[in-house]
Amino acid sequence: MNKVLIYGKDTWPYTNKAREAYEKKGKEIDFINVLDNPFKLDEMLKLSDGKRKVPVIIEDGIIIIGYNGGSWGV
Repeated sequence: MNKVLIYGKDTWPYTNKAREAYEKKGKEIDFINVLDNPFKLDEMLKLSDGKRKVPVIIEDGIIIIGYNGGSWGV
């Protein structure tokens, strides 16, 4: 099973909702808190073309920017 990678802020409600939704679906996730690691923030910004919107989710090689509460696949 491929892990889902989530870049976000642990204090941001949409990041936490995305994490909860993936966990509820039984997906294994790796969460990267960009507040704690400026190098990972730079990595996230490269993936999101400089957009500072979180979460940035990578699932099966697809980059998803933002989370709106579950209206897509999760």
